Amino acid sequence: QVQLVESGGGLVQPGGSLRLSCAASGSIFSIYTMGWYRQVPGKQRELVATVTSSGSTNYADSVKGRFTISRVNAKNTVYLQMNSLTPEDTAVYYCNADVAITYWVRREYWGQGTQVTVSS
Repeated sequence: QVQLVESGGGLVQPGGSLRLSCAASGSIFSIYTMGWYRQVPGKQRELVATVTSSGSTNYADSVKGRFTISRVNAKNTVYLQMNSLTPEDTAVYYCNADVAITYWVRREYWGQGTQVTVSS
């Protein structure tokens, strides 16, 4: 199958920066959209940002101008550069990928999540 492995979370002070990475591995024919979502306890998981295989991006209004999503297709990896972090960005961040595992079969996969905590 396909595994998504995230890294880069941690504790950062307000105004600071973090960079998340997510690498996909396994039975991959191709990857369509990759993205980042986040979730806090008691709330629904929400979209943060997505990027298509051609590089088109989409951001939640709350992160526009502060976060940048990018990907390296040759490495099946997506990144999330997070700047000007605020306590409201504290959440578990999940990587998501829309993967073709064969020419005819397409599935959605999630990473295990990485904690981002913004606090002084």
